[in-house]
Amino acid sequence: MTSKNKKLFLILDANALIHRSYHALPEFRTHKGVLVNAVYGFTSILLKVLREFEPEYIAAAFDVHAPTFRDVAYEEYKAKRVKAPDELYQQIPYVKEVLNAFHIPIYEKEGFEADDVIGTVAKLAERSQAQPKAEIVIVSGDLDTLQLVDKQTKVYTMRKGLADTVLYDEEAVKKRFGGLTPKQMVDYKGLRGDPSDNIPGVTGVGEKTAIQILSAFDSIDNLYKRLEEKDQDLSQKIKPKLQERLLQYKEQALFSRELAMIRKDVPIDFRLRDLRWAVFKREEVEEVLEKFEFRSLIARLPSFVSAKPKEELRETNEGIGEKKDATFEKIEKLNTEGVFSQEVYELEKKLVSIVRNMEKLGIKIDKEYLEKLAKEIQKDLTDTESRIYEISGKKFNINSPQQLSEILFSHLALPLKGLKKTPGGVVSTAAPELEKLQGAHPVISQLLKYRELQKLYSTYLMPLPSMADAEGRIHTSFDQLGASTGRISSLRPNLQNIPARGEWGTKIRKGFIAGKGFQFVAFDYSQMELRIAAHIADDQKMKAFFRQGEDIHVMTAAEVFGVPKQDVTSEMRYRAKALNFGILYGMGASGFAKSANISRTQAKDFIDGYFARFPAIYEYIQKIKEFTREHGYAETLLHRKRYIPEITSHTPVLKAQAERMAVNHPIQGSSADIIKLAMVAIAESNTLDETCRLILQIHDELLFEIRDDMIEKQSQDIKEIMENAYSLSVPLKVDISFGPSWGELKKLTTAAQ
Repeated sequence: MTSKNKKLFLILDANALIHRSYHALPEFRTHKGVLVNAVYGFTSILLKVLREFEPEYIAAAFDVHAPTFRDVAYEEYKAKRVKAPDELYQQIPYVKEVLNAFHIPIYEKEGFEADDVIGTVAKLAERSQAQPKAEIVIVSGDLDTLQLVDKQTKVYTMRKGLADTVLYDEEAVKKRFGGLTPKQMVDYKGLRGDPSDNIPGVTGVGEKTAIQILSAFDSIDNLYKRLEEKDQDLSQKIKPKLQERLLQYKEQALFSRELAMIRKDVPIDFRLRDLRWAVFKREEVEEVLEKFEFRSLIARLPSFVSAKPKEELRETNEGIGEKKDATFEKIEKLNTEGVFSQEVYELEKKLVSIVRNMEKLGIKIDKEYLEKLAKEIQKDLTDTESRIYEISGKKFNINSPQQLSEILFSHLALPLKGLKKTPGGVVSTAAPELEKLQGAHPVISQLLKYRELQKLYSTYLMPLPSMADAEGRIHTSFDQLGASTGRISSLRPNLQNIPARGEWGTKIRKGFIAGKGFQFVAFDYSQMELRIAAHIADDQKMKAFFRQGEDIHVMTAAEVFGVPKQDVTSEMRYRAKALNFGILYGMGASGFAKSANISRTQAKDFIDGYFARFPAIYEYIQKIKEFTREHGYAETLLHRKRYIPEITSHTPVLKAQAERMAVNHPIQGSSADIIKLAMVAIAESNTLDETCRLILQIHDELLFEIRDDMIEKQSQDIKEIMENAYSLSVPLKVDISFGPSWGELKKLTTAAQ
């Protein structure tokens, strides 16, 4: 490890880190739709290394978008590398904005790669007159810079994703490459080549053989000297056929070594003293992080960065200073546009500081547990992949839509009827199309499982550990106006979308843990949207069910199927539940048929029966459509408007979509309003303190971290506040569960219940 009593020079291999971040993290976009996942990953790594190494000096090296001397010398250099998407390159200027905010100098030189700039900077730093000599740590996303490792220089890189890091010194390089020293890495590439850069090496020589040769002869030069001298002892170390191949490809080996060698003579203006890292302002960094909506990263700024005075932080939260929180600007804009009533306007302003505090607090994860889980899911993925090959009778790239389409519809001859095609004319293999083929062939269920496992791995298990701060807490960014209905959304990472059910969903949630001496306590509004629907529609039968504390889905099934409630089967309840919620989203017969796994005719009959028994719901749907057509908007109980001009469109698809929005907004939007009212009421009741912390909002649920000895009291208080946040003609009901992790919550009964 690095020595804490020495000065340290941190060199960032920016392009390698950007590429690693882009491919490691799922799509993160700002509310304007700008992709920023690579910027987020880079900034996350930057904060991590600043915290770990506390550098005295720092610089970043970039590639320049122009041919290098390697391209001139070898036209095929990197020719086989797939060009990264434009959306990756579009993020490079954003990364430079982050570096500029931190006042980190950037080095780049036309005709050279970032590695050459790094090699030169490292060499010049080693020769500097600074005393004591600065240790050098190169932060990279790959292993190309290992040849620069020596007694003064180390390389810090990632094994997988962004979280699994390793610091390579001379001994670590030897351990990784079978005893080879850093100085031998260039000769190693000369023999083995580098497929990623299309460096050929010696044809037929792989990693193992290259290591054996260099272990025996130390260098390529010694190897060829012995070969050309026809040393009699050679046959004991290298088989005759390999000797012939090495001689045949000698020029190729020497040329490959030249291509792989990092230059240390790039003409750049360098003085180590100019790279001293200190002159920057926290507010400049916060401004850039806020621009990219990286609010969770603000909480991870290193402690040695000067903190804002409390008064200035309060002003930023309340929108009083010269510089306002971006959320306040959005609130003012929506208010000016007539979206908010006065009550909603005041509510949203009060909520800002509560949401920011949730972001600041974050939620703790068990990094070791999640990393272990990632290995488990990788094994499951490998096993599933093998089963797919076995069932289909052929190996192929499962992630290639074209190859998968060919396997399914040419090789296995699965039916094409009812399946969509891509714009290129290939039969689509998107998940909705594969689901249509359920039962047509055993491979379909395995493919769907593979897709699900892959999503869980790439979206959650791989990136989550890298997003944690020094205390192991993840800080999501909340957008309290993230949806047109008023719902709060979560991003970077989306903690509202962590799977709640299924084997893997439960396992992943177990990786979110309460702090020492605390437990998670979840408060979930029970069937909130259905209660709001009963209230708005004034459906007497439905309201009676809620007042009597009945299971609404059982009672709905009893009504529609015409049976006593005790005779309702689980299948009947399942269909009634699908329709209860489907009606709120304007679901038609086709959508319900798919949701309930029944025919369209059965679905239509079921819907007709539903409306016959709950006529007020039907009347509400017709009235809200007519209201929206007349006024151009739908509104919530608190008069939060959603303008829906497409409802008068002559295009059937647009009109139908608009009608669904109109039906849904008063219900889902009112639900969002009520939970926001509850959050403000809880904060204003002084319930939140060091013993009771609100850390997440997940639609109709609030998740708290409450100290063990305060759970009973705080739970009663919070439950009472939430159930009285807004007065409906049916009671609001809150269910409480608690446990040491998010995946181990069990029901809590308070004295009030």
